[in-house]
Amino acid sequence: MRTYPKFYITKKAERTVRPGHPWVYGEEVTKVEGTYENGDLVDVVNQKGKYLGTGFVNDHSKIRVRILSSNTNDKFDSAFWERRFQYAFAYRRTVMPGKDFRCCRLVFGEADQFPGLTVDRYNDILVTQTLSLGIEVRKDVLFPLMVKVLRDMGETVSGIYERNDVKIRVLEGLEQGKGWYPLAGGPVPASCITTIDENGILYDVDVENGQKTGFFLDQKYNRRSVARIAGGKHVLDCFTHTGSFALNAAKGGAAHVTAVDVSAEACKMAKANAEKNGVADVMDVRQADVFALLDELEASHCRDYDFIILDPPAFTKSRKTVHNATGGYKDINRKAMKLLPRGGYLATCSCSHFMTEELFIEMLRDAAQEAGVSLRQVEVRQQAPDHPVLWNVPETFYLKFFIFQVV
Repeated sequence: MRTYPKFYITKKAERTVRPGHPWVYGEEVTKVEGTYENGDLVDVVNQKGKYLGTGFVNDHSKIRVRILSSNTNDKFDSAFWERRFQYAFAYRRTVMPGKDFRCCRLVFGEADQFPGLTVDRYNDILVTQTLSLGIEVRKDVLFPLMVKVLRDMGETVSGIYERNDVKIRVLEGLEQGKGWYPLAGGPVPASCITTIDENGILYDVDVENGQKTGFFLDQKYNRRSVARIAGGKHVLDCFTHTGSFALNAAKGGAAHVTAVDVSAEACKMAKANAEKNGVADVMDVRQADVFALLDELEASHCRDYDFIILDPPAFTKSRKTVHNATGGYKDINRKAMKLLPRGGYLATCSCSHFMTEELFIEMLRDAAQEAGVSLRQVEVRQQAPDHPVLWNVPETFYLKFFIFQVV
């Protein structure tokens, strides 16, 4: 006999939930039986009362229920959560073997059936981002279990840093903030900065002040692809942030790399990373607006580069702005294509879920036509496998990455 409150949902919602999508929106709930508090576990049922799944409820959120299990035998105790962590970490150890397991995303929210939880690992420091009330009210159970599972695997964990300084928490009725989570049995780490090794390149990661959780882990293997073809090339890395693509190109044997970003702080870090990795002699960093710089290079008929990398921030974070974003993507890609000589290479990507792969490909075709070039596809890639894509949850697929040769 199940004791959880019942949330009846529409037939349309059932068609989404039954194949495995974990979200139930507020307007999809037709009736509620039983009493609950926000953050509690509730059962989701169809119009006839047939069980579909169990999840966290939150009336403050547009996503009213986040389903985490469709197994009626599950008991949501410590053993249940420990198994979930074991499964997630065993997967990472398989797909991110060796030293890559020391620097990867350990939990990717819904893709790991932890709705609203992100956990990134930087050596012995874990960085969490909690975006659902259901996880927030259980973190005193979840976080120690997470550390236990890693230590049982022989891994070292010295601290957990919470990066909850994101506006989306407000939509869940949660406060924003950041700081060390108080783990029992030891002091917090003395520093929020740790050095990671990715693809043989060293980076200082500031988990307190860095972007997102401190570093963009999802492009790890895409950076390696860039390094593989950068030998002897003159490279322009646009939107370089802390210089990761530029550094991989330099380490890959590029003749010279120019890294560009509008942020003075990002440029400062990119320069420091070039020094740290011994490539400052072949890599210069330029603070500039990429759109303006590409215009300037086009106007001067520049032919200095035979490899251009475009890794812009997400131009759209909603369906409403996709059209405008498409224009932005096309603008920079068209300009880059025109700057490249015949035989030159272009690496280009989008990290927005709303800019679908179909839209991105259509944009690239239009940009190539307007630039008067043909593209030879070298490679198509996505986010690294520590950010797994669930085919029944399209929202987990967001990073599109292409390498072309201009022919």
